[in-house]
Amino acid sequence: MTEKEKKARAAYVVAELEKIYPDAACALESGGDPWRLLVMGRLSAQCTDARVNTVCRELFAHFPDAAAMAAAPLEEIEKLVYSCGVYKVKAKNIRDFSAIITEKYGGRVPDSMEELLTLPGVGRKIANLILGDVYGKPAIVADTHCIRISNRLGLCDSKVPEKVERTLSALVAPEKQSDFCHRLVQFGRDTCDARKPKCEACPFSGLKCKI
Repeated sequence: MTEKEKKARAAYVVAELEKIYPDAACALESGGDPWRLLVMGRLSAQCTDARVNTVCRELFAHFPDAAAMAAAPLEEIEKLVYSCGVYKVKAKNIRDFSAIITEKYGGRVPDSMEELLTLPGVGRKIANLILGDVYGKPAIVADTHCIRISNRLGLCDSKVPEKVERTLSALVAPEKQSDFCHRLVQFGRDTCDARKPKCEACPFSGLKCKI
């Protein structure tokens, strides 16, 4: 497939997903708060968004902002995030980057990839989530749904997150990238499941997907 054909396919997939899911939204219920989304993004590693949403209602009731989290006893954070898995590492990351955001950035989550990647526990996936959802910048969140579906639809030929990010960044219009990734998550949950995809109900069955 030529690059032109790939771009045409990507545009078609984007348009069809917009029809199916007109109201694209992040599944993490941060209330539009950048710091809360950062915390939730870190907790979501190897954990469901539903679990993170439940855990964070109590977590944010105890520690509502970066300054409060930075001053919190580590043991208390660990107890609250225990059910998200890898709780000791996640709790330390959350407290440490909350301290940096409070002390270095005056409580404001940074808005560049370079600065976000200096925060403990923050990789490109979380950084792109912040850049796209909070700051409205072009950003591909190469999570498991994005990687799986883009490969199945023939848009990518790699399982490496950074390669998928680069490929889709070149194929998908900048202003559509963030919402496109949210729609891929929903489509992955509803139809294009990792183990049992509902191919008979798939709007892209004519694309000869790689299952």
